[in-house]
Amino acid sequence: KKKKLMKNQASFKSSIAVVLFLVMGITGTLGWSQTNNYTEYSGEVMDSNSKKELVFATLTIENTNVSTITNSEGKFSLKVPSEFNAGNLIVAFLGYKTKIIPIGTLDKKDNKISMDEFVVALSEVKLSVPNDAETLVKETLDKRGENYLDKPTVMTAFYRETIKKRRTNVSLSEAVVNIYKSPYKSNRDDALELYKVRKSTDYDKLDTVALKLQGGPFNTLFVDMVKYPNYIFTPESLEYYDFSFDTSTRINDQLIYIVNFNQKSEILDPLYQGKLYIDAERKILTSAIYSLNITDERLASQMFVRRKPRNAEVWPTEVSYRVDYREKDGKWYYGYSNVLLEFKIDWDKKLFNSVYSMNCEMAITDWEPNIDNLQPKGKNKMRSSIILSDEALGFADPDFWGEYNIIEPEKSIESAIRKIQRQLRRNKSNDDGNSKP
Repeated sequence: KKKKLMKNQASFKSSIAVVLFLVMGITGTLGWSQTNNYTEYSGEVMDSNSKKELVFATLTIENTNVSTITNSEGKFSLKVPSEFNAGNLIVAFLGYKTKIIPIGTLDKKDNKISMDEFVVALSEVKLSVPNDAETLVKETLDKRGENYLDKPTVMTAFYRETIKKRRTNVSLSEAVVNIYKSPYKSNRDDALELYKVRKSTDYDKLDTVALKLQGGPFNTLFVDMVKYPNYIFTPESLEYYDFSFDTSTRINDQLIYIVNFNQKSEILDPLYQGKLYIDAERKILTSAIYSLNITDERLASQMFVRRKPRNAEVWPTEVSYRVDYREKDGKWYYGYSNVLLEFKIDWDKKLFNSVYSMNCEMAITDWEPNIDNLQPKGKNKMRSSIILSDEALGFADPDFWGEYNIIEPEKSIESAIRKIQRQLRRNKSNDDGNSKP
């Protein structure tokens, strides 16, 4: 028998939704200081045998909280403060042996870091897997208070959101934010503060429609399912899923269970399906990769589209999420997440539809204890309904981010940034030429 979820049971789905605006027409802060003396290293991380790029590998300066990740092409950029130049770089990736590299041996550019894949013996997998996958998931979520950061922290994060029309970049936003993260055992929500931001949109490519992403960094922050389990796994909603074990893997020499979860066939409302990566010994969620079941276009559209033109039908074709956690001194914490939304727009009296994708991602690049439990106040506190400014502030400056670590841009995004900079230079030249002495 098909089941329709009660409204109060299904409300968690809309809380994590990426909200999209479609409208006709064209349309200072607290932060701890980082050293100005740093060396920037860049390169790529790959499989040692196949040479395939390793996407979202984590790179951390040993015994510090300074870190970054590789992008979707396996490329990275890391700014190392001068006091850590004699230290080591730790490179970790799920299913691979962790690599430790002396920073002094790195070149400033074009580093090639090869990693060896772990091979898990079949006998080891069979002997170690528990009987009940759902029970393991419950135990993991119940242990969040003891396995994850238990004191307030202030984290520096880099955030990027992009909008593409098919393969063409039409909007790009980037920001550095401060996250005032409460302990994982606390029910208090995290607070965000915008530190530095730049954005540019090419409205000529948007079919006379302006697309705006509401929530900004909150969309990625709420994918932290250990801190916000009610956005996907409430005590009531767990019974709406089937859980099963997949082949185990390893990360940082630790055995990792892979748990598949799928929406039960009798549940009508759109829920999720994906994989949970759980540390076998300590019952710790290290990663999660999942997507929304889009079987009912009408319901999916209601979840994500707040406003649209009357002569258009809009619905998502893919909604996917990823979250990765990192470990420091035996405590785990949110390290990276991304959200991908692809959708179509069907126009009245038009032969072809429009296809767009929106992607937002956020990576923690540094953090420190929030000893005084400071919180942003008033206008400094970011609202969850924020829409980042449309101004192109900063794109004219190639050194806009200074000492802050960012996610290395993909080639298409890098090309878009160069195009924006060229346009701004042309505009400035034209303004100077037209100005009166």
